[in-house]
Amino acid sequence: MQKGKCELLPDLPPRLSVEPQAWPGGRDVRVTVRAPSSQPEDYAAPGLGQRKTLVVLDIVCLLVASVPFLVCEVGLVPPMRRGFYCNDSSIRYPLKQAETVSDTVLISVGILITSVSIALGESYRIHSLRLGSRSFVPNPYVAVLYKEIGAFLFGCTVGQSLTNMAKITVGRLRPHFLAVCRPDLALLNCSRGYVEEYACTAGLSQEKEASYNPGLYLPPSRKSFYSGHASFAMYSMTYLVFYLQARLTWRGARLLRPLLQFVLLLLALYTGLTRISDYWHHPSDVAVGFLQGALIAYWVAFHISGMFRHKAPASRLPPLCPDSPDSSGHTNC
Repeated sequence: MQKGKCELLPDLPPRLSVEPQAWPGGRDVRVTVRAPSSQPEDYAAPGLGQRKTLVVLDIVCLLVASVPFLVCEVGLVPPMRRGFYCNDSSIRYPLKQAETVSDTVLISVGILITSVSIALGESYRIHSLRLGSRSFVPNPYVAVLYKEIGAFLFGCTVGQSLTNMAKITVGRLRPHFLAVCRPDLALLNCSRGYVEEYACTAGLSQEKEASYNPGLYLPPSRKSFYSGHASFAMYSMTYLVFYLQARLTWRGARLLRPLLQFVLLLLALYTGLTRISDYWHHPSDVAVGFLQGALIAYWVAFHISGMFRHKAPASRLPPLCPDSPDSSGHTNC
């Protein structure tokens, strides 16, 4: 071996050290070969039975996360019974029978836009990159859609379960509460300030808040905090904003992606603000709904979904015989 040059060592097994060799002139060269750090792909892939078990576990987790939402939605747990002040102007708004954005439109459009966008984006990505499937489902399109849309739906169930739990726990009165309940104010002792003993004259069940007149349904009026429309709209649109940030990498038009993201956030804000103009929620209800939806979207996009996860390149051995020796006078290869 000549000074200033290196001879390549033959391939050695991992974790094998080479004893110090005599260097012409009395110096020693210490050569240590280290095994590359283990990567996730080094582990053996789970078997077919284990993969099916993991899929079943995912479905169970999705169902469990939706239980609080379903329990509150069907009225098994009544909301907290709150009192009110007779001079409280925030609950004296009229009842609007027609909502600007109904529950059906909110859920169907929110899920449809996001799911279709994810399906198109992932299908194009698999086709262009020629990605395969490592799951027990041989079709790569089905496998990736299961992962990405499944993560999105899990966030939907978590967000709505949190929203409904807050509704029945807090029991805040809606802006149209007096129009729905219609208590007889003449029978109330308003001089005492906060009124807790009152009776709604508009319907049958004030505890479950399903008040009925002949042919007229009067909606729940004790589930104002916080807005489910605002939280779901902000979650679905913010999640799609994150998805576009991760997948729409075309650099032909620099302003196309920001424009699409702006439109999505505009739709979410519009949906939440209509809950104020329709007298279904107070402004603070909508603000908290926006905050919860954005936080859930961030959590799912960055910590559950794989849209921002990039495989690290395979580790390589450091170059043999670097130019500068270490402080001990030995060269580490």
